[in-house]
Amino acid sequence: MFQSLIDLFSSSDESVDLNPNDAQAALAAILVRIARADDNYAAEEQQMITNVLKTRYLLSDADARNLKENAEALEEQAPDTVRFTKIVKNAVPYEDRIGVVEALWRVALADGSRDYEEDGFIRLVVKLLGVNDRDSGLARQKVVAQID
Repeated sequence: MFQSLIDLFSSSDESVDLNPNDAQAALAAILVRIARADDNYAAEEQQMITNVLKTRYLLSDADARNLKENAEALEEQAPDTVRFTKIVKNAVPYEDRIGVVEALWRVALADGSRDYEEDGFIRLVVKLLGVNDRDSGLARQKVVAQID
């Protein structure tokens, strides 16, 4: 009886097999998760994820779309965000993590609205990535200025 409960909780942790060195997949999954945070995975957000991945990792259109599609499946299976942010934090220098925060804002604002669910998720990810509030605010302002 207790074993079935243990299996239930432990199996969810093992449902996502992600290499600790795979920062690309982890970042892509975070971007998908931010886009889905408001329960509206808009086409504009999906396109922005593809564009961010293409630009950040110098990928072809097809490779960026493939990475996004794999990240969608990965994000659905992952019980939490910590595993993704930990991989990114360990693989990406602080200065480049500010670029990650900018990417989060690009995706969150791609659909033309700013939702409290996305804001809350970005605040969580920023803390987990170890980016300070000042740099996070500057990253948001930079993205908003580019949109206007």
